[in-house]
Amino acid sequence: MPSSLPVIHRDERLVVVDKPAFLSAIPRGDHVVQSVVVRLRAELGLPELSTLHRLDRVTSGVLMLATEQRWRSPYQRMFERGAVRKTYRALAPWRADLELPVTVRNHIAKERGAWRAEVVPDAPVNAETHVDLESTDGELGVYRLTPRTGRTHQLRLHLYGLGIPIVDDPLYPVVREVSIDDFSRPLQLLASELAFTDPVDGTERSFASVRQLPLVADV
Repeated sequence: MPSSLPVIHRDERLVVVDKPAFLSAIPRGDHVVQSVVVRLRAELGLPELSTLHRLDRVTSGVLMLATEQRWRSPYQRMFERGAVRKTYRALAPWRADLELPVTVRNHIAKERGAWRAEVVPDAPVNAETHVDLESTDGELGVYRLTPRTGRTHQLRLHLYGLGIPIVDDPLYPVVREVSIDDFSRPLQLLASELAFTDPVDGTERSFASVRQLPLVADV
């Protein structure tokens, strides 16, 4: 199980951590004990600590939490309104024939209990991601992803749809059987930055991950 959980910011209202891959943000299923919330409530002495947005278990990077329930509502509404500027980076195959930057827009749906999400053709757009190439190294590229929406598996599906599935993705393009205890190949997707105007005091805030691609196993 990943052991390192760096706290990159803490104040009266917020705790921001640099989450490793394979650590759930909230208690769920086999990860009831090993989750960001459970660990930090004990380590920081904050029994009301709660997450303010989603970050998949296999995704690394910046995760923001409220220290107390009284702060949860204004920050959560900020995420729901799309008022937070999110930047991700992903390691994926480089294609010389792919014209970038590009904005991917489509409809993504995920049935309850299903492992994978799907693109629904001809349905109203509910998912949008701006994709640009930052650098290349051999056959791989580092892509800068700016999502304007937050659908489940959105970034993973959008890069897969461009023909550049994220390195070590266990679901796209095909489901790869991975043991719950196998932490050797982290998904090469990093929640790099969050920036926003604080809804409580109006200050400009930004937080950045210290992790770099390629991500390595953190055990």
